[in-house]
Amino acid sequence: MNSANDRPGAAFVAVDWGTSSFRSWLMAADGTVLAESRGPEGMLHCATSGFAPVLRDHLGKLGAAAPLQVLICGMAGAKQGWVEAPYLKTPTRLDALHEGAIQVDTQGDVRILPGVAQALAGEPDVMRGEETQLLGITEADFTGLVCIPGTHSKWVRIENGTVVAFTTYMTGELFSVIAQHSILTHAVETGGAATQDGAPFRDGLATAQAAPRGLTTSLFRLRAAQLLGFEQRADGAARLSGLLIGSEIADAMQRFGAAGQLRLLAAGSLGALYEAALKACGFDVIMIDAEQASRRGLARAAIHLWGAQFAS
Repeated sequence: MNSANDRPGAAFVAVDWGTSSFRSWLMAADGTVLAESRGPEGMLHCATSGFAPVLRDHLGKLGAAAPLQVLICGMAGAKQGWVEAPYLKTPTRLDALHEGAIQVDTQGDVRILPGVAQALAGEPDVMRGEETQLLGITEADFTGLVCIPGTHSKWVRIENGTVVAFTTYMTGELFSVIAQHSILTHAVETGGAATQDGAPFRDGLATAQAAPRGLTTSLFRLRAAQLLGFEQRADGAARLSGLLIGSEIADAMQRFGAAGQLRLLAAGSLGALYEAALKACGFDVIMIDAEQASRRGLARAAIHLWGAQFAS
């Protein structure tokens, strides 16, 4: 093994660098986690403080010593990030992501994985970070549909290990904007209710499924129903969540076909809410932890990049 680290058996460091978060793992050659370090120093933080100092600080916490092999995915490779890692264009084989990795001009062997772009004039779309998660949860011959909920939810069609099409939905961001900066501020109580699978959420989900093109009407009716005494403000967040998630699922079903087996890449209360919504819409859901997917995808890409060196 060429990399020298303070931790016996360490081979490389895997980093998931998001917009507002940083997660890193010191890993053995087979992908076993030896140590981890995380913090709030995402891309937005590093825009002023710099990326290299943040990485050095976390490498110290991991007990990793130079020379290093570090593989990064996520927003560190964005245009506003550390070094831009240009998008690979669909169709993209997930097991070839490492071929688009960009080396950073810094101490050690530090590389950033690329994102994936759907470069179609009528359906332009991009992802950065999710492609590495997909690598972590799919086999080389996998064919199927994957949903990755979040601020910007992704629905991805994969054929024989190749990303062939995907669509992004601003569901999480819309919930935040509508709840905080629209007339529905008076109809929504912020807090945990939005992530509860109960009658208000299911009613919102059913409404969106029945009339997917009537979302803006349904949103205003949420407020009107409370003013007229038909509903309670305490149920507003859950109903809003149901309307937005239901609208997302209805459109995705129109784009990708009828409900069938689907891999849901998520965690926590949001993952549970999507699981309930997808099952209610007829999907056979396989839940997979999102963080584990990122770590596994980074490990697979690193093994493709440096596997021969790990074995030496």
